[in-house]
Amino acid sequence: MQDVKPLVRVSGLRKYFHSQQGWFNKTPPVKAVDGVSFDIYPGETYGLVGESGCGKSTLGRSVLRLFDITDGEIEFAGQNIANMSDKQLKPLRRRMQAIFQDPYSSLNPGMTVAQLIAEPMKIHGYGKAQREARTIELLEKVGLKAEHLNRFPHEFSGGQRQRISIARALSVNPEFVLCDEPLSALDVSVQAQVVNILQDLQQALGLTYLFIAHDLSMVRHISDRIGVMYLGSLVEEAPAEMLYTEPAHPYTRALLASIPVADPHVQMLERGGISGELPGAISDWPGCKFANRCPRAMDKCQSQSPVMQEISPGHRVACWLFEEK
Repeated sequence: MQDVKPLVRVSGLRKYFHSQQGWFNKTPPVKAVDGVSFDIYPGETYGLVGESGCGKSTLGRSVLRLFDITDGEIEFAGQNIANMSDKQLKPLRRRMQAIFQDPYSSLNPGMTVAQLIAEPMKIHGYGKAQREARTIELLEKVGLKAEHLNRFPHEFSGGQRQRISIARALSVNPEFVLCDEPLSALDVSVQAQVVNILQDLQQALGLTYLFIAHDLSMVRHISDRIGVMYLGSLVEEAPAEMLYTEPAHPYTRALLASIPVADPHVQMLERGGISGELPGAISDWPGCKFANRCPRAMDKCQSQSPVMQEISPGHRVACWLFEEK
């Protein structure tokens, strides 16, 4: 990967949400994403995990510029898109698409399947005959049939709706797809089918994914590399198998220990290792944001924020434990 240029490069990305300000309202901003940097290479799946509210979805949507960012740089295919206007971004929108979490709300209930899949193509100037042929082709790729074209979203199961969402995202031949928790609203029995579809399409079309999820075992299965987020910051990044077999950050270790194991004789050594209060996304915390909950915190952790450093090839971590060694 080192000899290949990243398709997506994120540097020092910050996204703060400000409340309404008045004369007597000086509430600090919510730091949803606070100085995150990472690269995603062509053809790979970059997994992103962390607790609810840690900023994963905000980060993903900021990368696609669905949000205006507060600070930092976002490069897509060598172009800095961080401060582009909507007009400047439009030609790039075709190359960057998204599959959202809830297919019940992300599909317009008043549109047929044919209209839903064809809409992005219509926006980007595809002709009518091209739209119709492409729509049927995509339905078959995701395991549906032409007979479904004139049906509405409420006539499908959750798994089928997510297949429609995938077809819609791929309609304009994107290179990069944000998968924003695409499995969390689906039954477990359906999740594996959707993952298999995503992997097959990636192989066939050369797609690059940013895959955000809560299901740690599923992220391990689909990802090439994984980043771990905590309160708006990236605390660890490593190849998928390395992250699961050699987790370095205390938060990552506790997070992985929370995965249920179907064996009552397996001792969960790290369970219960996280305690203490969250500092909150609006706090100006001077040190490591995990310090109050970390069983291995040192005095330095309370006063100085650690920076990401490489502890082995491809394995980066933001923790003072490794600085001390």
